[in-house]
Amino acid sequence: MESAESLELFDVRRLLIGEEIPYAFLWEVLARTTIMFFIVLFVLRLSGKRGIKQLSVFELAIIISLGSAAGDPMFYEDVALLPAILVFVIVISLYKFITYLTGRFEKVEEFVEGKPVKLIENGRILYQSFRKESLAYNELFSQLRQNSVSHLGQVELAYLETSGDLSVFYFPDEKVLFGLPILPNIYDFPCKEFKEGKLYSCTHCGEIEIELNENTACQICGEQDWLVAINEPRLK
Repeated sequence: MESAESLELFDVRRLLIGEEIPYAFLWEVLARTTIMFFIVLFVLRLSGKRGIKQLSVFELAIIISLGSAAGDPMFYEDVALLPAILVFVIVISLYKFITYLTGRFEKVEEFVEGKPVKLIENGRILYQSFRKESLAYNELFSQLRQNSVSHLGQVELAYLETSGDLSVFYFPDEKVLFGLPILPNIYDFPCKEFKEGKLYSCTHCGEIEIELNENTACQICGEQDWLVAINEPRLK
C-alpha cells in the first residue's frame, strides 16, 4: 500500500482497476461472481424459510451479492471500482436471466423459489413435513394464534409459504374437530392423569386418541405427551 505522501489522489488507473491488477483480472471477477452467486443461493435454499419473511431466497441472494460488491470499494483504496461495477452487472444479468427461466420452466422456479409446504391437514400436523422444515412448535403455534386459532381442530389446512409466512384455512364453526390446544397456559402442561371417555391429543402432531395411560405412545410420532382435546369454535 502506498504511503500518504506518495499516494496520487484520483489516479484513474488505481481508481478503476488498481495499481498492479491487469485488466484480464476482470474475467476472473466474472467467474468468481457467478460461482459465489450460486453458492449463496444454494446455501440459502438449504437453510429453509425461517428468517427470510417477505423476501424469497432468490431475492435475498441478490441483496447479499450486491451488498458484498458495494461494501469494500467504498473505503479500501486497493479495491478498485471497475471489478465491483462488473459484479453488479453480472448479478443483475443473472437476476434477469434466472427470472426469465423461472417464468418458462417449472423445475427452475421450484429450485430457485421453493414450493409451499403443507404443515396441517384436518386438524393434524403432518409430522414428517414439519420435521423437514426444522420449524419450532412455538413458532408454528405463535403464527396460528396470530390468526385467532386456539386449537388445531379449527384448522382444515395450513401451508408454509416460500416467504416463510403461514397461510391458514379454517373449518366452519359447525365442522370444527377435536384438536390440540395451543394456548401457552394449556399447552405447557401435559396430562399426568387420564380419564375414560375423554379424547386426548398428542402435543407433537395433534393425533387424537381415546384409550390412554401415562405410557401410551402416539402411533404417528411415537411421543408420549398428551393434552385433553377441545372442539371450541374459533373466536372471530
